[in-house]
Amino acid sequence: MAFLNRSQIIRTAERAPSAHGKELMAGVLLAALLATLAIRDLVPADALAPVIVTLLFAVGAATAGAAWLCQAGRFRIAWLDLAGSLTFLGVVISVLIEPDQFIRLCGVSDQSE
Repeated sequence: MAFLNRSQIIRTAERAPSAHGKELMAGVLLAALLATLAIRDLVPADALAPVIVTLLFAVGAATAGAAWLCQAGRFRIAWLDLAGSLTFLGVVISVLIEPDQFIRLCGVSDQSE
């Protein structure tokens, strides 16, 4: 059984520096939570979810932009993973938004069509 023979495994002494993806994701989510807590008194309750979604999309786009500027391959992948995770969270939260909230945000005009 060749897969049980572990003598063929060669361990290298040098390790590449870690990308700190977990810490970065936790920091960005903590910052998003703090931003949500800060703006909940400034924004009406109906507009809070769309503002959070917009914030997550904006931070995700900024993170993706930073990833494209990064030259190191391993760090770029971690930043792109973070940007994708933020975008995914924005999509998940946007599913929870009711269509009536968008109508109240945009305002309905009294003009005839």
